[in-house]
Amino acid sequence: SPWKPLLVLLSPPALSTSCARCAKDRRLRHKRAISERQLTRYFVDQRKVRVVGGQGGDGGQSFHSEPRKVFGGPDGGNGGDGGHVIFKADQQMKSLASVFRFYQGFHGERGGSKNCYGANGAHMYVKVPVGTLVKEDGEVVADLTQHGEEYIAAHGGAGGRGNRFFLSNENRAPKLFTPGEPGQERVLHLELKTTAHAGLVGFPNAGKSSLLRAISRAKPAVAAYPFTTLNPHVGIVHYQDYEQVAVADIPGLIKGAHQNRGLGMAFLRHIERCRFLLYVLDLSVPQPWSQLQDLKYELEAYEKGLSERPCVVVGNKVDLAQSRINLALLREQVAERVIAVSALTGENLEELLLHLRELYDTYVKTEQSQGQSSVKW
Repeated sequence: SPWKPLLVLLSPPALSTSCARCAKDRRLRHKRAISERQLTRYFVDQRKVRVVGGQGGDGGQSFHSEPRKVFGGPDGGNGGDGGHVIFKADQQMKSLASVFRFYQGFHGERGGSKNCYGANGAHMYVKVPVGTLVKEDGEVVADLTQHGEEYIAAHGGAGGRGNRFFLSNENRAPKLFTPGEPGQERVLHLELKTTAHAGLVGFPNAGKSSLLRAISRAKPAVAAYPFTTLNPHVGIVHYQDYEQVAVADIPGLIKGAHQNRGLGMAFLRHIERCRFLLYVLDLSVPQPWSQLQDLKYELEAYEKGLSERPCVVVGNKVDLAQSRINLALLREQVAERVIAVSALTGENLEELLLHLRELYDTYVKTEQSQGQSSVKW
């Protein structure tokens, strides 16, 4: 196949899709453990920012003077406009952690003599991640979903008028000039909705973080207790044709998440931007199909139609004895395709990655047919 996945994390190139013993011999590359407390510093998905546009420069007050021209008249130029504060979406930015609490545009310069205008203040550009919502008083004023998209958060003030502007037949020597206007001041709330192709959705301890570590270079914290992951993580799956598929690990949901229980709606919003979903189920628990029903209910209660997006069911922990028994029962209970994997041993990861690429290609074709550009990483 021209898009056979390139698994750079696995030492031998061959992958076993059926034999767990062969998969164990292959061994997944060890990754340095990082605590979620350390990772919290690097991911911020909400920020309150005060922005102030640059102040306009004052108008100039001067009169032309040169030899043999005593009454040259007023020649004070206008002041320069203040610089804007502009939010600019950048696909290299993955968090709002680098966004400060306060930004101010540069001030315009004062008007000079000889009708010279003051220089305009430079614009202040603030880089934000793609997928950033800008809200004011609870209302969305901008949605930056494309790389390079800009939004003027605060306009700079207009420059003042110089005394040359007030010259008239009634007033041949005006001394009046106006000061520059202050820049616009606003308090905005930035909210990041992770933009990824696929979203890993599942209950706590289903193995989402372990699965993301196995198929990408992402390093979410992994531990044997619930709610190990407290922040969304995005891993990139690389293929031999240099195509990249972004997979987001959404922190574990619980029953009642749409009512803000547990981690609540703080992370449900990150699923909104995912084009297709991977429901990760723990095959070792009794009746794993009930997890799928509960997950779909929470997604549908949060946003209508969210549970109907293209998806695949990933049965994790197939290396356990009880999981083999539950796997056959799960396939009888659900209509979706079920792919059984083991994030611990790496068993059957190739089948998952091949199907992940199929979902991605379908998404790209759909966007192209609608005349839209697909999200690239």
